[in-house]
This record gives sequence, structure tokens and C-alpha cells, in this order.
Amino acid sequence: MFNVYVNWMINCSGTAQSSVETGSLLERVEVFDLDGNPVLISDLWKDRKAVVAFARHFGCLLCRKRADMLAAKKDKMDASGVALVLIGPGGVDQARTFYEQTKFKGEVYADTSYASYKALNFVSGVTATFTPTSTLKIIEAYMEGYRQDWAISFEKDTRGGWWKQGGIMVAGPGISNISYIHKDKEAGDDPDVEEILEACCS
Repeated sequence: MFNVYVNWMINCSGTAQSSVETGSLLERVEVFDLDGNPVLISDLWKDRKAVVAFARHFGCLLCRKRADMLAAKKDKMDASGVALVLIGPGGVDQARTFYEQTKFKGEVYADTSYASYKALNFVSGVTATFTPTSTLKIIEAYMEGYRQDWAISFEKDTRGGWWKQGGIMVAGPGISNISYIHKDKEAGDDPDVEEILEACCS
């Protein structure tokens, strides 16, 4: 089923949560750009439409593969006036390292307090991180040349987020205009990229 929710979404506990409520929860969340400047997360889509990817952490090889999957479609996003943003839980130095290593074509921000992940009620837990499916995806990503950055993975800023899962949403223009959200059920739970493009660029 096409995973677009207009003005509503289902959070991980199974209760309904409107995009207005979610936008309100996110409105005061602060993230940091690669220069360490604070930015209200809602400003990232207040005046534009954006595809916002939430990484598990900046060292995660599955997140690097997801970043490439989205970046490969950036030309289409650009043509539709849609920004591509990646947010990761961790420090600014980690975000900068991720950006330098991956040459990511979009914008990268660090959520040092994990506040956006809490507001979006993303899945968290060991059992969501290590599953038969996620293990297979890790092997596949490794065979494709992706590598975990173990230095980042074991840094203090990362250790609080080992078990957090991420997601992808399409938001804006407008703080509460969240038209699509995918919450990863487990590590590597990528949605169909065409589904994202339909939500952001059709």
C-alpha cells in the first residue's frame, strides 16, 4: 500500500498522530549544521518542500547506502524544487565526517540531543537492529562496497543511538505540512524510492 499520509500518520505505538501535532512537537527542535550553527528543524521545510532522511547514526553503513539511494534521485528533486536533507543523531564533527566521506549531495545536520527522533517516536531497540533481514542487508551492502565507520560507531555521541532506527519524511512548505512519513521497523528498512518521489515530486 502506498505509504503517503495526508494530514495524518500512524506512530509506532499504533495511535493516530496528526501532522499538525507532529509539526508542533518538532517545531522547537534544534539541530546543527556542519559549521556548528543551531537551526530549528522546522526551518528546514518551513518555506520549501524537503525530503528529510533520518539516519541511525553517522557511522552506519546502511545509512550510507540509503544516502546514496536518495542522492541518485536528487536531479529529479532539484527539478521539482525539493531539498534533500539528512539528519543524524550525534555530534557535529560526526556529521562533518559523514559528509566528507560520502560526498552526500544534500544538506547534513546533527541532532545532538536525539530530540527529533523522540518527537517522531522512531523505533528503538536491539531486536529492531539485529534481525535476519537487517543482517542480510548488511552483508549485501558490504558486498556492494559500503563500510561501517567503526571510529564513529564507538564514539560517545553515537553510543546513545546504537539501537535507534530512523526514517524518511516529506515535509513543507509549512511547518505542519508533513505529507509522507516512513518509520523504519528495523535497520535497513528502506521504502521504495519511487514512493518517495511520488510523494515529493509528482
